Amino acid sequence: MTDTTAPDELVLERLYEAPPELVFECLTNPEHLSHFWGPVGTHAPADRMTVDLRPGGEFRTVMVNDSDGAEYPTAAVYVEVDRPRRLVWTEPGSGMTTALSFVDLGDGRTRVVVRQTDVPEPARTPQARAGMATSLDRCARYVAELAVRR
Repeated sequence: MTDTTAPDELVLERLYEAPPELVFECLTNPEHLSHFWGPVGTHAPADRMTVDLRPGGEFRTVMVNDSDGAEYPTAAVYVEVDRPRRLVWTEPGSGMTTALSFVDLGDGRTRVVVRQTDVPEPARTPQARAGMATSLDRCARYVAELAVRR
């Protein structure tokens, strides 16, 4: 589900076939993030990620385009870390804030609501929005496979 409530805001929602703790772990551990971070056609090497999971801690990633090797770095600072309920970071370069809420559905599934505010113009394009959505879809598949193995 995608819901846009303001021109500079994006809301995405996904259902994960895993409990909140596992979903939260996958979204905060480079060894997991590297399997799905970024849209189809990119990869994000775990050794180029920084996750200092605390308010004020750094969150850095580099997405690499699979076809031409172009790199797209992200630098953010965690604002709120409430494991496994909420995760918020701000990207100082763009001013965008991303907030993830993890809702325990009580049956081994988790609903994640992603709300981005102050989204800069380049990240508002249909292509950028689709990229974020495909990254969440890749995450859902990865988490479901991981949950089955555990």
